[in-house]
Amino acid sequence: MTTMMRVRLKADGRIVEILPDGTERELPGAPTASHRDEDVRGNGVGEGHDPGAAAYARGVRAQTRLTQAEFASRIGVPIETVRNWEQGKRSPRGPARALLKLIEKAPLVAFSVLSTAKTTH
Repeated sequence: MTTMMRVRLKADGRIVEILPDGTERELPGAPTASHRDEDVRGNGVGEGHDPGAAAYARGVRAQTRLTQAEFASRIGVPIETVRNWEQGKRSPRGPARALLKLIEKAPLVAFSVLSTAKTTH
């Protein structure tokens, strides 16, 4: 029988294992905070951090004239996600980036589809 390891990505980029009692343990072999800090200082862009993406996310939300809380609610993510994007702590990836692009180009369509998707599920 294979056992699954529960892991969590922390806000500072660390990956930790969630133990059965709920405590967390640093994963052996995972990059440490000092390694990530060197990466960020070395090339200006760390994992999940893109200054251009922060400005883009902030600009898309500003275009909608919604608060962070309203925007997060409309797109179905926690407000912390929007804050992290806008503060450059995280960069929207994959589907989130596509959703932001759709909101930028056709906000009424995007929000209309998102609101009907929430009511039909």
